[in-house]
Amino acid sequence: MSGRLLRLVCTAALAAGAVLVPGSAAAAPEPGARSVAALLTELQTLYREAEKATESYNATEERLKRQRAETARLDRALARTRDSLHDSRGAAGRLARQQYQSVTGLSPYVRLLLAHDPQRALDQGHVIGQLARERAATVGRLTGDTKKAVELARRARKALDARTALAERREKERDQVRTRLHAVEALLASLTPGQLTALADLEQVNTAEAQRELVASGALSSTHAPTPAGERAVRYAVEQLGKPYEWGAEGPAAFDCSGLTSKAWGAAGTPIPRTSQEQWARLERVPLDELRPGDLVVYFPEATHVALYLGDGMVVQAPRPGARIKVSPVAAAPVLGAVRPDPAGKSVRRYEPPELPAGAASGTGYAPETSAR
Repeated sequence: MSGRLLRLVCTAALAAGAVLVPGSAAAAPEPGARSVAALLTELQTLYREAEKATESYNATEERLKRQRAETARLDRALARTRDSLHDSRGAAGRLARQQYQSVTGLSPYVRLLLAHDPQRALDQGHVIGQLARERAATVGRLTGDTKKAVELARRARKALDARTALAERREKERDQVRTRLHAVEALLASLTPGQLTALADLEQVNTAEAQRELVASGALSSTHAPTPAGERAVRYAVEQLGKPYEWGAEGPAAFDCSGLTSKAWGAAGTPIPRTSQEQWARLERVPLDELRPGDLVVYFPEATHVALYLGDGMVVQAPRPGARIKVSPVAAAPVLGAVRPDPAGKSVRRYEPPELPAGAASGTGYAPETSAR
């Protein structure tokens, strides 16, 4: 994203998926112009598409990392097998030379019958049997190593093909993210300062109303303390406040939404999946009225956004391109549900919420930012 357009996004971006209120809450549009509510809806759609593309990119990136590791593992196994095959071939070669040099024209049984000392011949027979078994084992190792090398070579080629396909898919998904972000930038560039101010005002009204409805429903009525790991995750997330959102980023200078939550729990000693969709799919789900600090709140039907619960109905999130990590109401976007990374953890006896810096709930992107953390 260009520097000029990035500054524009920082000036004018809005939270994806905010619940709309009637158009009367916004200033009346000029004749023939789009209403502020219509602009908000369009920007919400664009941001949601961009975030969905970002999470798809993140998922492919994670698969590519695993595929690289698998390819490297198979390459190492194939190298070891080829070394073993080389040794087995050498042993087989020595065996062939020994057999050629020891040919006498008489079988071991005939030599036993003609021996002057039958007992000594029997002892030699045991030795001959042992040598025969060793020779059979050498041939077996050669055969086994050959088959193993062929199979590992096949799997290594297949793994390399899969890695190449994933790399190509990642490039396509990267282009999709950029295309969607350019659409956001183009729309923002077309707005006047008055429209930007009206969008900011409308979003605040929408979010406040959605939060009131959520609290009134009783969904956030309970108060719970975090686990020790949850407390560490919360403190990590709070330490990132003010840092910029950057799609695909996992810190330390910038984060996207799932990059922040996965790193926070990784820092707490509990690794979790990288993407919001995998976090929703693989972590244990909990009701909203049982939320405790450190739990993850997941948004939108496709689970394309995620935030970390702070307590008192607030979350820490990396909202969208152009904005900074901030504290927001839980209802800043349509909630899908919540998940818990450490369901077996016991709550701490005494919990002191981390102190939030001034302006932790600001950074909405609707006014020029005078400083960057």
